[in-house]
Amino acid sequence: MRRFFVAREYDAEAVRAEGCVDEIVDYTHQRDVAKTCAEVLRQHRLQNRRVGLELGCWKLAPTDVSTLRGECPDIKIVDASRVVASVAAVKSELELDVMRQAMATTDLAVRAFQNLVCEGVSEAEVFATIAGEVSKAGGEVWRSVTLVFGDRTKMPHGVPTHHAIRNNEPAMIEIGGVKHGYAVRLVRSAVLGRHPETEALHALSVEALETALAAIKPGISANVVDAAARRVIERSGRSRAFRHRTGYQSDIHWTERGNLSLEPAADDILKAGMTLHLPIILFGETGHLFGCSEHVVVTETGVELLSRSDRKLFYA
Repeated sequence: MRRFFVAREYDAEAVRAEGCVDEIVDYTHQRDVAKTCAEVLRQHRLQNRRVGLELGCWKLAPTDVSTLRGECPDIKIVDASRVVASVAAVKSELELDVMRQAMATTDLAVRAFQNLVCEGVSEAEVFATIAGEVSKAGGEVWRSVTLVFGDRTKMPHGVPTHHAIRNNEPAMIEIGGVKHGYAVRLVRSAVLGRHPETEALHALSVEALETALAAIKPGISANVVDAAARRVIERSGRSRAFRHRTGYQSDIHWTERGNLSLEPAADDILKAGMTLHLPIILFGETGHLFGCSEHVVVTETGVELLSRSDRKLFYA
């Protein structure tokens, strides 16, 4: 079966150079996307057939779907949001090798972070040095980085600023080395001096994370892993400290809507070869967000940790 890809005319040569499709059909302007897709469907006599669309995709607008229906009134559209994600979830050995290389860069970035945390240094200064060390080693990091010090650990997904750390303050980083588009992220935390609230949060995060990791094996449901982590936090009497899912499937270009998610209602079955990121970041009583994560491959007997970085709290 021949594979067709509808791409913006401006990007067509890049798709040819980096893709593996048989034929590219291009369009010029955004308003032409659905009409071009309809032309391709008619050309291959699919305009009245059952056609799958990723209806849960961030980049598929409702107007695109309605325009396509208008162009092909007899088409039968079904939701195929999970089809590509379910195939991408299980990695080949080549993909796993690339992700291990990306994690080596992540671990380098984490070591640099730990070595740099000292009184008076700013988030921006630390990130600039990390970027330099990674570049010197021939690597690169994913464009989205969380790096926060002190009260800025209350900021979800906080980007590096000129805010400096002081004694007896926490620090947290979420960063991912990237190789051939595969980003492999990790959350690691540190305290300069002592900070009881975030130290307690981190200890609980580690316990919940280790319990979740122990629950992972092929054949179990994603919600079982989520429940394992959630029970630990509920037993601590701090159920409101955990306000997100336990983890998610990681892929090329980080993650997409519709990918496997470790959350209460998830019924996806885990398989060997899947890669998952489990960030257990907890809310403190005064608003601090703190914790740690692991990036893993599901194996026949459990999990392989991709990182060689210790998840324990780093004291600077």
